Amino acid sequence: MAAAGERGEDDDAARGMPRWGMSNRLADALSPYLQQHRDNPVHWWEWSNDAFAEARRRDVPVLLSVGYAACHWCHVMAHESFEDAQVAAVINENFVAIKVDREERPDVDAAYLAATTAMTGRGGWPMTVFLTPDGKPIQAGTYYPRPAFLQLLGAVAQAWHERRDEVLAQGDSVATQLIEMVRRPDAVEVDEVAVDAAVTDLARQFDREWAGFGDAPKFPPSMVLEFLLRHHARTGDATALVMTERTLEAMARGGIYDQLAGGFARYSVDARWVVPHFEKMLYDNALLLRVYAHWYRATGNPLARRIARDTADFLITDLGLADGGFAAALDADTDGVEGLTYVWSPAELADVLGEDDGASAAALLRVGEPGTFEHGRSTLQLPTDPDDERWWGPVRAKLHAARAARPQPARDDKIVTSWNALTITALVEAWIALEDPALLARAMVCADYLLSRHIVDGRLRRVSRDGRIGPAAGVADDYGNLAEALLKLHQATSDPRWLTAAEALLEVALAQFAAPDGGFHDTGRDAESLYLRPDSATDNAEPSGQAALAGALLTFGALTGSPRHLDAARTAINAAGELARKAPRFAGWTLAVAEALLAGPIQVAVVGDGPRADALASVARWSTSPGLVLAVGAPDTPGLPLLAERPLIAEAPAAYVCRGFVCEAPVTEAGELRNILDHNRID
Repeated sequence: MAAAGERGEDDDAARGMPRWGMSNRLADALSPYLQQHRDNPVHWWEWSNDAFAEARRRDVPVLLSVGYAACHWCHVMAHESFEDAQVAAVINENFVAIKVDREERPDVDAAYLAATTAMTGRGGWPMTVFLTPDGKPIQAGTYYPRPAFLQLLGAVAQAWHERRDEVLAQGDSVATQLIEMVRRPDAVEVDEVAVDAAVTDLARQFDREWAGFGDAPKFPPSMVLEFLLRHHARTGDATALVMTERTLEAMARGGIYDQLAGGFARYSVDARWVVPHFEKMLYDNALLLRVYAHWYRATGNPLARRIARDTADFLITDLGLADGGFAAALDADTDGVEGLTYVWSPAELADVLGEDDGASAAALLRVGEPGTFEHGRSTLQLPTDPDDERWWGPVRAKLHAARAARPQPARDDKIVTSWNALTITALVEAWIALEDPALLARAMVCADYLLSRHIVDGRLRRVSRDGRIGPAAGVADDYGNLAEALLKLHQATSDPRWLTAAEALLEVALAQFAAPDGGFHDTGRDAESLYLRPDSATDNAEPSGQAALAGALLTFGALTGSPRHLDAARTAINAAGELARKAPRFAGWTLAVAEALLAGPIQVAVVGDGPRADALASVARWSTSPGLVLAVGAPDTPGLPLLAERPLIAEAPAAYVCRGFVCEAPVTEAGELRNILDHNRID
């Protein structure tokens, strides 16, 4: 724990606040999750040096509670315990209580999730950890019912007072062991043999009955599916495509997908994708939009196009904010009841649609007795397309309107850099697939917001809300995902400002996050000190920071020809090679980036303007090659290295296909370019 600068009692008195430890201090918190706890009788602190200074002053341990705004069981524990006067009195007397939004402080979350998982064999949220005043974990768990929580509070307080030396020794031991556990394995090359083996391993874990990987609960395996699509594009491996298509279709037709408004819930509690945990997260929908857009480009499947269209609309309509960013999530609960907004009974369908249409809709959407959810109600599924789309369109609109009149889940409207960056990339990919310029325009608005507001003194901040910029520093995935998003915009628009901004972010990342083995730490060199420095190449709900940076470095190196960035990308991929070989389900983005490296880099430079140049650029954008990058513009355009010394051909637009900036003879017809890219005829 970093040295703490205490706030004086006179300062608190001057601000009209109670003295040390005598108030709930979340009233001014930026996080919606912390705001949910602002009226608790618990004397919560935000994560700060001051809070740990208070624990040292009072000579008491710290109770750390970590969650997020859309978390159902976080709400349950809040209602049972943190809103309870008796529980609060025990906490306030014996602990300094700190409340953390895991989405605002992923570094704090990662450090103590490692402790919770090591000490209990499982992790999750709400996460409940007891710490020494210097931040070392001494006891950890997740959700506790009120009686068990009261008992635990008493036991920890008693141990602190009666067996202090034993407790402190345990904290030292746990911290030492965890620091040792995060040591990086030796680098292993992620070559063609490794990626082939990963596909074979994934095929063994594939659920052949219901699709996806593993058993319940099932999470959308977005990054693994992206890897499999890229692998199929590079090798033609039919197994990779089958696993991808079956999983994407199962999710799209199941209850995890919102059949009325679009967008995916966080995960399915069952193996069949029927009953979701109803929270809708920005990062999930951004990652899934990208995968469905790529699936459509690869196969032309109309289901892929429909899901991409509806998911893009959901992002913009339900999560889009007036200032240009995107909100983090929609809650799992409505009025304290999970799924209340989304589930239906046959009678409710009939009330909206009438008896005949209600019965038809119930059969189509698998709504019947006894119901797939609670109290005889069901989630909506769409196992097959309706026979009459002209009937289904108005029916869907009526059900959507009726649902909109119900109480709605709360929205967590903080803007997270990394998740907004994933959304920018997804919207650009959807613009290509759906040929909708409004999606590209919306992506640029979001990028402008992040660059103008989330960069302070040259460094990224993690979150903002209602115009306020949070103090938390950006972590590795913020830098990697935003750099990749800017590079995607650069390729879409040929505007060099996006390339310049991405380069600046990557320079900071290389200086701040680089690890000695060539990988990347999650936090910067000058980040706030924790008992350990979070450091993981494992994908969780989104790409790991290391994988995100590897991808951005590879794209930048491919666009500019920079050997330094290409070497850094290659080294970062291999730093996660052991994980990619042993647990490919948790290294999907590392494997996806490795596919881009194995396939390329392939550079396509389109020089010229007008319809013929647009046609050439469209062919390049629709290519499924994972290693392809694109620049479009006039020959020798300043700031666009790929266009240097690439002349027009007989005064007509031309496309140059290159590896390492060494190009084949240019072509001037879209069909010629398509033939080269489709058949991988690149020397």
